Amino acid sequence: MIRTRRLAAAAALWAVTLAACATPTASPTPDGFVYPDQMFGMKTLFANQQDAAIAQPFAGLHTKDGKQSGLFPIRATGVSTEPMRIAADALLATLTTPQKLRTQFGIGDSEWRRWFNVDNGIYARQGISLKEMTPDQRSAAFGLMRTSLSARGFDLTEAIRKTDQTLREINDGAAWLDEELYYFTIMGEPSATQPWGWQLDGHHLVINYFVLGDQVVMTPTFLGAEPAIATTGKYAGNSVLQEEQDRGLALMTSLDAGQRAFATLDARKPGDTMKAAANQDNLVLDYAGVPANTFSQAQKDDLLALIALYVGNMDEGHAKVRMEEVAAQIDNTWFAWVGPVSPDAVFYYRIHSPVILIEFDHQRPVGTRPVNTSSAPTRDHIHIIIRTPNGNDYGKDLLGQHLADHTH
Repeated sequence: MIRTRRLAAAAALWAVTLAACATPTASPTPDGFVYPDQMFGMKTLFANQQDAAIAQPFAGLHTKDGKQSGLFPIRATGVSTEPMRIAADALLATLTTPQKLRTQFGIGDSEWRRWFNVDNGIYARQGISLKEMTPDQRSAAFGLMRTSLSARGFDLTEAIRKTDQTLREINDGAAWLDEELYYFTIMGEPSATQPWGWQLDGHHLVINYFVLGDQVVMTPTFLGAEPAIATTGKYAGNSVLQEEQDRGLALMTSLDAGQRAFATLDARKPGDTMKAAANQDNLVLDYAGVPANTFSQAQKDDLLALIALYVGNMDEGHAKVRMEEVAAQIDNTWFAWVGPVSPDAVFYYRIHSPVILIEFDHQRPVGTRPVNTSSAPTRDHIHIIIRTPNGNDYGKDLLGQHLADHTH
């Protein structure tokens, strides 16, 4: 709770800092950017928060009743991960020795947990960015993404990156806002039998992708957008995360009065609501809202379709495996809501089961403050987090089982 409040306070401070940077003093840094001096304190704050979080051994998101075990057995899925392995090897083969040294980490390295959704002005990332890649390296990086994600999932990453270019235009060409400042790291050695994975880390876009045999885990995944719909500039018309927004609202409005009353945690939405974003790997979060075991079959189908919208960002074969896992827990799934339910409502919703957590949150303006001075949450700024509760974010539960059964 304290850490969540600190993150909210930090986000609010960053919004104020950004507004104060309209006519900043500036200082150059080793990364080649010239930052407003006001940003250095924020960068230190976020780094200290992350160090404190990582200092705590990983437990995974769980309820106050503790971690549920036995949910994620090592098993054959029948869906090949060979294309991903080949693509990861191809990317590593393009890197110079110095690049590889800062891009490849051990499978158990804390780098898995070093990610943040904030922009590059206030958070230092590891790995190699698209911006510094050669054309061959970029092609290999996109190849890894295309083999690991569905076509829709890959297109979504492109659309999210474009929002950073729009923010750059809104913020007078701020160098730390850039559609190419998205960083790749590889964990372990790509293998058909041993655990490995990759991470993409950037503003409003974080993917953690763990592989063991033919099993994959694609969480934590952070998706976001500001502005959610670009009305000006290079990418005018770029629209992001609107289906996730609209179908969530449609599910809420489909509930009867009694179900809606249980689902509603707060009919007001005065600020940001998200609980399980960066640095919240060990969050204790109890089920809340309305349980899906009270839903009609049609409502359950709609809930599963909404979940599939998120799960479907991974490659189709593994998305199907994941949805079977989710569907098996449908009667243990809860749906919660914060905010009104009018057609243009600003809101938050949460889907929570033993095997998946999804949070969708309309947030206060941050990067668009030069053109939007309101401090209220807006549909123009969306944050989403997808996690695997009970210890399997980053594939940690699978990794632990594997290490227990193998001598390394």
